[in-house]
Amino acid sequence: MATDYPSPLHPRSKSHPPGETTGTSERPPQRMDSPVLAFDLAREVTQLLHEEVGWHQGDRNAKTLVKEPDFRVVLIALRAGGRMEEHRAAGRISVQTLVGHVRLQTAGTNVDLPVGRLVSLERDVPHTVEALEESAFLLTIAWLGVHDDTTD
Repeated sequence: MATDYPSPLHPRSKSHPPGETTGTSERPPQRMDSPVLAFDLAREVTQLLHEEVGWHQGDRNAKTLVKEPDFRVVLIALRAGGRMEEHRAAGRISVQTLVGHVRLQTAGTNVDLPVGRLVSLERDVPHTVEALEESAFLLTIAWLGVHDDTTD
């Protein structure tokens, strides 16, 4: 089974500076590794759910907010009925619903996540995420003990 959220040990893209996105026609380049990063989550959710072509053409949209060697935060939007099929992450994760209602399913557990709920999973736990209504959630991934030699 493929890992959708690989470990930071995978090689970095050389097409843009480390810690910065390339940007798109809809999103300017953005720093993702800084001593202080602050986000207007309501604005970010509005952009993902209503303003971007990716949302209008598919059943999901996502934006990485923080990307560090040992830590990642991704804002994900799913249409009602949209699913992220079974996958696993190489690090510990948390999922926190900001808008709507999602359900996270593992081999033995179903966790309902209406707005304001959070769940955490140990690394490599296979899981599926389903939106019961139009939803946006924060995915946080942490890799314990991983260090990037390029930053020392």
